[in-house]
Amino acid sequence: MTQADRSDAFSELMAVRAMRAPGAGEVTITGSDPFYRTPFRVGETAAAVLAATGVAANDLWELRTGRRQAVSVAVPEAAATLRVVDYTRKREADGQYRCPPVSESMKHMATVTQPWPTADGRWFLPHFNLPHLERRVLDVLGCESTPASVSAAVARWNADALETAIAEARACGGKVRTREEWLAHPQGAYLANRPVVEVAKVAESPPEPLPPGNRPLSGVRVLDLTRILAGPTAGRTLAEHGADVLMVTAPHLPQVPEYVRDLSHGKRSCFLDLRHADQASRLAALTHNADVFVNGYRPGQLGERGFGLKELSELRPGLVTVSVSCFGSGGPFAGRAGWEQIAQSVSGIAHTHGERTGAGGPKLAPAPICDYLTGYLAALGTMLALARRAREGGSYHVQASLCQSAMFYQRQGLVSSFNDAPERLTGSELEPLYVREDSSYGDLLTLGPVLRMSETPCRWALPTPKLGGDRPEWLAR
Repeated sequence: MTQADRSDAFSELMAVRAMRAPGAGEVTITGSDPFYRTPFRVGETAAAVLAATGVAANDLWELRTGRRQAVSVAVPEAAATLRVVDYTRKREADGQYRCPPVSESMKHMATVTQPWPTADGRWFLPHFNLPHLERRVLDVLGCESTPASVSAAVARWNADALETAIAEARACGGKVRTREEWLAHPQGAYLANRPVVEVAKVAESPPEPLPPGNRPLSGVRVLDLTRILAGPTAGRTLAEHGADVLMVTAPHLPQVPEYVRDLSHGKRSCFLDLRHADQASRLAALTHNADVFVNGYRPGQLGERGFGLKELSELRPGLVTVSVSCFGSGGPFAGRAGWEQIAQSVSGIAHTHGERTGAGGPKLAPAPICDYLTGYLAALGTMLALARRAREGGSYHVQASLCQSAMFYQRQGLVSSFNDAPERLTGSELEPLYVREDSSYGDLLTLGPVLRMSETPCRWALPTPKLGGDRPEWLAR
């Protein structure tokens, strides 16, 4: 892709905002790619999205105070937030801070959740995270959960047939496509004609001024019904600007411990099992007094329990409902579940990354780049919707997806040289960004917020919580 083919990421996001552009000097982005050993402009794109969230927070701040503030972000720091697990340190018995071990389940998942060759000369990525979803994939493939067995099983299928069979089993996987193939596919073509994050008014209600407070999202109540990466990143980003974020999960729902640890800063956590009527009623009561409801479930799943978009908007007029998905707001794949690796595979990222790095086939980028970006985009859309609600009223639906994020990265063009990219912040770069927490996971050092706001610095008011450790209730405003 040539320079002339590139989109300007920040300008595209400001078009979604659809307001007067920020004033001269309000937004500063410093640095450039490459940060990771990939041809994609990962750091620059992430920095543009984080800067846009700062502008959206500024819009809310202006509604509160009549003032705007300076917003800045550095490209290397923005890129580093796409792999926060690299930077978390736990204080051990000898007083030293060391990197906690990655769970064995995640290590194993990474060995089998890779692109594998198919019988028709294509490639297919089956996804093996979470035990129940892994079982569905293995049942389709008829194999064991080892690289050799998975590779042999995938090699017996044509890619399109396997993609269909995996979807029909409500499992997760995707055919590896080039960028051009994805844009020609009905799903890619649909998304190409939609904004990178969608913000739509879905019902009328009176304007609602922001609650009192000294931060952009002070007093804003957020229900976070998400797990793993993209959705939790959205909730954590809202907490950085002062929102009261209440995570809602249940003991039987599987989690990835390191992601709970690193993406729950600033939140509280409660258990509600929606299979039980009394606990579903409690969620309805919380929703009635909420401002934002973030849904990361498989599309349609919460609607089956009475928490679909229509029901939520009727239960709480003025609610901002946020949907985080793999495949986006419509198109033939919209009802399918998916993950980071699938979005990279179907959209062209894995193909291009493998081709440009000389991998001999498609290869995943060296970070969950779509997950984090989708979370930041969802937070951006949420703040834009809250500002619109304050000005003109209404209930809103915000939609962000992994595939839209993958396409957004690809619109930014490629860097020509990246083999010497650092991929990690140095100790001196990292030291001023570290946040120390006495948390349920122990004494932690973690990479803190990297977006800088001159009047309302981004921060987490609470340490990462114990899952289910809080009551299902709101804090007093």
